[in-house]
Amino acid sequence: MHWCPRGSFVETCAVNFLRRLFLTVLLAGALPFCARAQRLSPLAEKPDWPRLEAFQETITRADFERLLDTVYAPGGAAKGVIAVEAEAAVIKTSLTPPVDFRLRFAKDATPAQPVPRIWRLPAQLPAPPEGKPLAGLKIALDAGHLGGAWAKMEERFFQVGESRPVIEGEMTLRVAKLLAPKLREMGAEVLNVRDALEPTTPLRPETLRDTARAELAKQGNEAPREKYDGTNDPLRAQTVQAQSELLFYRIAEIRQRAVLVNTKLQPDLVICLHFNAEGWGDPQRPEFVPRNHLHVLVNGSYSAGELRFDDQRYEMLVKLLNRSYDEELPASEHLATALAAATKLPPYEYTNGRAIRTGGNAYVWARNLLANRLYHAPVAFLEPYVMNSEPVWMRVQAGDYEGEITLSGEPRRSIYREYADAVAEGLRAHYTRARAEKKQALPGAGGRDSPPASPTTPR
Repeated sequence: MHWCPRGSFVETCAVNFLRRLFLTVLLAGALPFCARAQRLSPLAEKPDWPRLEAFQETITRADFERLLDTVYAPGGAAKGVIAVEAEAAVIKTSLTPPVDFRLRFAKDATPAQPVPRIWRLPAQLPAPPEGKPLAGLKIALDAGHLGGAWAKMEERFFQVGESRPVIEGEMTLRVAKLLAPKLREMGAEVLNVRDALEPTTPLRPETLRDTARAELAKQGNEAPREKYDGTNDPLRAQTVQAQSELLFYRIAEIRQRAVLVNTKLQPDLVICLHFNAEGWGDPQRPEFVPRNHLHVLVNGSYSAGELRFDDQRYEMLVKLLNRSYDEELPASEHLATALAAATKLPPYEYTNGRAIRTGGNAYVWARNLLANRLYHAPVAFLEPYVMNSEPVWMRVQAGDYEGEITLSGEPRRSIYREYADAVAEGLRAHYTRARAEKKQALPGAGGRDSPPASPTTPR
């Protein structure tokens, strides 16, 4: 199940006229980027805008417009913050005061500079040995959520009576542990973003209480209650306790995983493992839903509101300019095809405007999630199964096992092994095809070892 902050925290600030005028005068000159006013998402660091200099003349205008208009900011969402001119894109690095950055386009499909990034295209890798289609690849497995002692706090726990509880963070970790040896057998170097039922972030809710109060104040709640009255408290979200918990498990944890991915692991592909769910009501009396479905997400479909946050605009541009999408899409399509064949599930349909269909696969959507935005490598974000549909719940009750058992009159494999095998098959199919295609000069064929240094990798 995926959750991401989409306009949950709306920043409102009153700046008096004299202060605004003073800042405008100061910032009109050659003031360093870091000194400019930034509108930031919760716990976000200020964007390092000068690092976009490494992308100068690495993308044509046609390619930039293709990605911006059809994938990342459809429907004119970037209007007012990114303007495409004949020879450059004019990007707002700050809205208050307005400050521009000019990204020069490459004149043709062979760019003047290689694309800086921390990952490699499949076509850049040497031919793999027989039977090792993933040889030379670094694949990171990101088992979604936390589980363990944190499962109830992060609302990834429900239980029917005295039955086995459904805990997504533990289920995704089980899938990752089954999947890893399969990928290694095919030659991949497998990197685990987490391998235990513990957070990667050193932050905890109690250390985030002041930040929680500040975020509530931005929403207009200047005197919030400290604690909520149980999980069914209708005003729970407006308490310091709930906000500090959310900042911990939904935001700080993912941001710390992004630091790991971008600066230490530096994989060629990240697989975000999740199980989906629909609202189950009271966790003490969860409700089953009749729907069961599957979808896979790539990064994209930023809203106009999201692009008014300077950090989200910056991270979107890093994804666009390092061409993550051109690897995310085919990998995700192969994964979706393999998962659909294994699970026999129908595609999920977004109806809330948060995502757009992209590519030619009915299961693949583009959406702006915190993880697939912050991870600078290509990301395939997997959402199979609805945990609170009764058939899936029954399979969770059966646990992990080899072979098949009969459930509701049907032979069923372990849901965890079915999931892991399908992902392995999807990756085998994707990389077998990608690496078999004739190598040719690719636009921006820079890789992990290509200069200049990646703008997302600190030295």
